[in-house]
Amino acid sequence: MQEIEKKKSEMRGEVPEGWKLLKLKDIAKVTSGTTPLRSNSEYHKNGSIHWVKTTDLNNSKIFETEEKITEKAFRETSLRKYPIGTVLVAMYGGFNQIGRTGILQIEATTNQALSALTVDIEKVDPVFLINWLNGKVGDWKRLAGSSRKDPNITSKDVGDFPFLLIPLPEQQAIADCLSTWDGAIQVSEQLIRQKELQKKWLMQQLLTGKKRLKGFGEEWEDVELGDLLEYQQPTKHLVKSTLYSNSYKTPVLTAGKTFILGYTNELEGICRNLPVMIFDDFTTASKYVDFPFKAKSSAMKLLRPKPDVNLKFVYESMRLINYVVGGHERHWISKFTYLSISIPTYYEQNAIASVISESDRELDLLRNRLQKIREQKKGLMQVLLTGKRRLRIQTK
Repeated sequence: MQEIEKKKSEMRGEVPEGWKLLKLKDIAKVTSGTTPLRSNSEYHKNGSIHWVKTTDLNNSKIFETEEKITEKAFRETSLRKYPIGTVLVAMYGGFNQIGRTGILQIEATTNQALSALTVDIEKVDPVFLINWLNGKVGDWKRLAGSSRKDPNITSKDVGDFPFLLIPLPEQQAIADCLSTWDGAIQVSEQLIRQKELQKKWLMQQLLTGKKRLKGFGEEWEDVELGDLLEYQQPTKHLVKSTLYSNSYKTPVLTAGKTFILGYTNELEGICRNLPVMIFDDFTTASKYVDFPFKAKSSAMKLLRPKPDVNLKFVYESMRLINYVVGGHERHWISKFTYLSISIPTYYEQNAIASVISESDRELDLLRNRLQKIREQKKGLMQVLLTGKRRLRIQTK
């Protein structure tokens, strides 16, 4: 509550002419849903009613939900159907989920982790509201972490949160402006999804020998990973902290749920003689949000390619197969070294790796473009939603 009052105090001195400082509960009815009993299959099997969870929120329009509930569940629980245009806010479900939003493009119910904001469209444009909320996600997270051991916000926090009400025509003008950027973002996201599918198909064809590049026809052979990659104790090469991201193209392997983690950026250098894979038989996937973690010499193993082995080819082949080994079977020497992949000649490995790398570069360009568009929209939101820049309203 103190965090909310502090934010209101800050905003009072920034209210532009014609705008009014209110609370969300002053402009919207704030309610939430529930989760029908999971053990009752009649509530969930073959459901037809959309049921929104935190993971369905995309900070944009919601056209579909991962799960649906049955008419029986709707009748026998406290669930309500929300109309198209309802704006949803995540109250909990993990710190990174708090403040996520969505705007219904379908009638739907929700679980108890979401606040549903139903507005009078004669006073508030739902598209403006969701953009305003998206611009406040940092405030939501500060509120969630300010006074609770387990970060979350409550429906009361949502209702009491400060909101700047501006004239409806100006809301609509801002919503239309930002929707143009949303359209560009959606187009870029679609291009990335298409490119990712193309790359996946390419990998499935090239890394299995189903499709051969021109000039190659030699037989492939099955080879154990231990004969392709050389293990080296990494203690002397490790640094205290290494940030993992997609910015440096050195493959990294880890055990756990997905087995393969990502790429190192190696700002301080784990090993100067690159390329190298890093295999980790100690850590768990749950620690790796955006890949930051502490490197531990007791857990890490460096895997260098042996002569006539292309590391990129081996890495992508292992990622394609997606080996999953858990429990006490994570160790490189006792388990993974005996797993095998099919491999062509060194020259064909290089050619295939080059084609996949080109696909990676194209994806990087698309992702960088998407990031720039998002940053541009964020900058525009910062000036439009605070009144620092006012749009000219066309009168009829």
